[in-house]
Amino acid sequence: MMRGAIRQGTRQGVGMENVNYDTHIMPVGFNAPARPHAPLQCAALVRTAMNAIPHRKLDYQANKLAKRLRHQVGQAIADFNMIQEGDRVMVGLSGGKDSYTLLDILLKLRAKAPVRFELAAVHLDQKQPGYDPHVLPAYLRAIDVPFHILEQDTYSVVKRVIPEGKTLCSLCSRLRRGSLYTFAAERGFTKIALGHHRDDIVETLFLNLFYGGTLKAMPAKLRSDDGRNILIRPLAYCAEQDIARYAQQRGFPLLPCNLCGSQENLQRKAIKAMLADWEKKFPGRIESIFRALAQVEPSHLADAALFDFAGLGANGAAPRADAHAWLAGREDDSS
Repeated sequence: MMRGAIRQGTRQGVGMENVNYDTHIMPVGFNAPARPHAPLQCAALVRTAMNAIPHRKLDYQANKLAKRLRHQVGQAIADFNMIQEGDRVMVGLSGGKDSYTLLDILLKLRAKAPVRFELAAVHLDQKQPGYDPHVLPAYLRAIDVPFHILEQDTYSVVKRVIPEGKTLCSLCSRLRRGSLYTFAAERGFTKIALGHHRDDIVETLFLNLFYGGTLKAMPAKLRSDDGRNILIRPLAYCAEQDIARYAQQRGFPLLPCNLCGSQENLQRKAIKAMLADWEKKFPGRIESIFRALAQVEPSHLADAALFDFAGLGANGAAPRADAHAWLAGREDDSS
């Protein structure tokens, strides 16, 4: 029978008096290597596990966000029939968070899409001071996406036409759209995908309502004014806050949007602040307003071109008096 020796140890501490931390039988003459205390090992493992929890939570949240955005983009494409078999889709890539997100999600959706379609990114170099022409090409080559960089000095045109201190954005965007639309028509692209999102659409609704006196927003799909292009906005269902978080998580090489030194459109800025305040006080209000755009009741508005109010309950055989007749009254009316 092998002789052995029992070796025990205890640790003193709060709530741990006389706790055996290492008990084992060793053959006589065997010099065991030093072992760290088991409670210390346990504590280290616990700390490692606790430190890993935030990372796992962040990964879960990031995956959940990406899945939500993909679902919303896919739903918008399906609802408005944005992309069909054989389409050649030109993605307008400005270098901002929205257009990067749009391209990224379309690439992911294309891998499993029920239809085959082409994607190409197009960016307009407007010759703004401080612009880095290497950022976008490097990124697009790295992800293996076909791209075109157009060069047009719209910056000088805008600075020459717009008085000092005035907002440059309106004219700048019109010139940019003109360049992109012409290029798309010349190269045979069937769709132009733009990065406008849900918040842009709601802001445009209030801009038109408050400053234009019209009840219209920004459509998810439309034909351009010149009739040559079909424009689609696959991010129509996506919240700007989600897009900003996604762009940060993905680490897109964003280009600054203030190279020209122009201030954001003051009217849009005011609308954005109003909506942000509403959303803070009443969470979900922006989404509710957006849903209202898809649930329009023309009979409960006042546009006679959309609903035949005049014919409602009217006697078809009776003549209809116009506004002048109602104001002037009958000829024999002496009052």
